[in-house]
Amino acid sequence: MDQTIVRPDQIISTRASLTDALKSYSTPYHEEQPFAAKFLELLQHERAFHRDHLPGHITGSAWIVDAQKQSVLLTHHAKLNKWLQPGGHADGDENVFAVALREAQEETGLKNFKLLSPGIFDIDIHIIPARKDFPEHWHYDVRFLFEADPAEALIITEESHDLQWVPLNKLSDYTTQDSMLRLQQKVVSN
Repeated sequence: MDQTIVRPDQIISTRASLTDALKSYSTPYHEEQPFAAKFLELLQHERAFHRDHLPGHITGSAWIVDAQKQSVLLTHHAKLNKWLQPGGHADGDENVFAVALREAQEETGLKNFKLLSPGIFDIDIHIIPARKDFPEHWHYDVRFLFEADPAEALIITEESHDLQWVPLNKLSDYTTQDSMLRLQQKVVSN
């Protein structure tokens, strides 16, 4: 597999392209349906892509599966102490696709990805608990579907306690979060 394989028309690289993608985004999952309007409202704020924008801000994440779509790569997040997909803050970068890809590379050590689903794969809004240095806030997460090779070496960073390729049919052993189980369903139903 080459470095990230993606066509230019698949990249959501600006606030305008994210806005357009959200306006046309549709989902059969009822819990996800109200999110697009909330994202569009947030995008009216100049600092929507900055982590200090409260009560919430844009993040990007990567749902990474193997070629057979039998396993997903999860990170055991050090601060949240949960199994999650790789992802994180935009820190002012309005290219949310690049944010998701960067976070996937930084948090896993993987370098080779193939984008499997054009545009947005999933959106979610979820609460992040307060820490001693930052109040409780919302992550408006834009998620992309990638393929990677489980044989490629993983690198566990200080952001994680562990990284694992988890069989999709065993995901509920790692999480009960509705949004992650929705991601599982989307992969299984494709």
